[in-house]
This record gives sequence, structure tokens and C-alpha cells, in this order.
Amino acid sequence: MAAEIPKVQKIMVIKHGALGDMIQALDGFASLRAGHPEAHLSLLTTPPFLDFTRAMPFFDDVLVDPRANPWNLMALIQMRNLFQQDWTRIYDFQSSTRTRRYFQFLMPTATEFVGSPVKASHPLPDMTGMNNRDRMVKTAVIGGCPAISAPIDWLDARRPDLAQPYAVMIPGCSPRKPAKRWPVAHFVSLAQKLLSRGVTPILVGTKVDQDAGEEIKASVPAVIDKINQTSLMDLAALFRGAALVVGNDTGPVFLAARLHAPTLMVMSRYTDPNMSAPFGAHAGWIKREDITTITADMVLELSDRIMNLNAGL
Repeated sequence: MAAEIPKVQKIMVIKHGALGDMIQALDGFASLRAGHPEAHLSLLTTPPFLDFTRAMPFFDDVLVDPRANPWNLMALIQMRNLFQQDWTRIYDFQSSTRTRRYFQFLMPTATEFVGSPVKASHPLPDMTGMNNRDRMVKTAVIGGCPAISAPIDWLDARRPDLAQPYAVMIPGCSPRKPAKRWPVAHFVSLAQKLLSRGVTPILVGTKVDQDAGEEIKASVPAVIDKINQTSLMDLAALFRGAALVVGNDTGPVFLAARLHAPTLMVMSRYTDPNMSAPFGAHAGWIKREDITTITADMVLELSDRIMNLNAGL
């Protein structure tokens, strides 16, 4: 049963990241804003997402959680002081070990909690296997908010001056999860096949993906390399004009999908599509237990079939 919306509202929502999770939270954020239109709505997040979340139209302010070590006494005192600031209600969109500790040890019992398994005033049902996007919307609904789709016009930016058509390739993902990476050789093959169709491949990623980018460009010199050269807003503008976006289980793929770009995520056995499939009008995914067995031809065939790209490519 949905909770009654409190009359006096000072609301905090906790969402630390990572980028893919932040993108999947957009509809939940919009649902909270719709359910608390007169509230002072604050987001507690981590430093890498400050600029991105401050650009969102859902929050009145964005607070910083440095996610300090548990034995950092000064940081714990600062966080305790933050949580003692007369919050009417706190939504836990992170649902992590860290936020469970916060709810257990740092927060006053008078505050309403939605989403925390510890001292929750509005407990959640079992959402095992639910897509992360749906889980956060459900959390907002249990708090009495309507389920709505977030506007994305705030992500609109000036389109890059690039010849059409082009496809964006994202060869990286978390350095801690190398088994989630589609082999560079397959990205090389995909780039060659895109060029044969008259489509220019563009590489994006972070500094840790530069080696992969250099290897691809060495084999396919016509590729445009923008690795470590784009902000999140730059990526949004790039994705909006793309004929296709292909990448691993990584944050920018979720961003492309949410912007309704034709997007395909390449998954290994370490990604559960029930929970982590990209959400968007033209989003799809391909998964094999051994990610190396997914070929460029399989990716293009699925792109053509699921995303109706025959005309574009």
C-alpha cells in the first residue's frame, strides 16, 4: 500500500551511483518530484555526479556524500549531522550496505524511511530480479508518488558537427570487471563493417579505455577517437544523433538508451538482463555466457532486426 504524502515536506533521496544506476533512477527521481511538488527535495550523491545531478530539474539542492571509510570519525560525525537536519522523509534508492549502516546508526527514529530494510516506516516488497529502473520507481510509488516517465529535454545540448551517419562504440567498462568487456578485436570487426555500410564509427570512453581505443584506431584509422574527450552532456549530444550505439555493460550505454538512441548492450554471464537491461524505446541487448563468442555480425543482425536500423545503416 502506498504511503500518505506528509504535509510538511523536507525530503532526501540517497543515490550514490554508478552512472548506469543514476540513469536508471531518472524515472524514480521524476516520480518523487511529482509526488512531492511543494517539498524541498534534496539528493545525496557522490562527488563524480555533482554537476550531472545539479543539471537535473528534480532537486532543489544536491548534497555530497564522500563515502568515507567507516573508521573516519570526523566524516561519520559530519554525516550524522546531515541526517539530523529535520528530514520529513528519506528515500533509499541505493539500498547498499553503506546506506543500511546509515539508517541503523546515524538517523533519528522520528524520520520516515522508504526503501531501507532497516527501520523502514514503509517497507518494500521483495523486488528480487526486478529491473533497477522499475525498482526505484516502485520505491517512489510506495512513498505515495505517481509513476511517471522523466523528461529528458534537460539533457539536450548542441549536436556535434559530425557527418551523418555515425555510430558510437563504447569499448570500455569498469576496470574491476574485465570479463564484461567485449574483445577489442570484435570492436575492430564491427568498425570495419560499419565503414563498409557508409557509417563512421566514433569511440568514446574514459582515460582507462585509451589503450583499447588506440588498438582499434591502429587497425581502423578511419575511426574517430573521442575517448577521454567528452563530458556527460557531450555524450548526450553525441548519442542523440547516432545511428547506432554499441557498448558493454557500462554507464554511457544506459545514457544512450534513455535518450532513445538505437542502442545495443553486449553482455557476458556477469550481467543479468532482468535487472540491468538498458531502458529506452530503441534499446536491446545480446548476451552469451562467454562474451567472446558474440561476433560483429551477430551485433549488426540484432541491431537491424530489433532496432529497425535497415534504413539507417
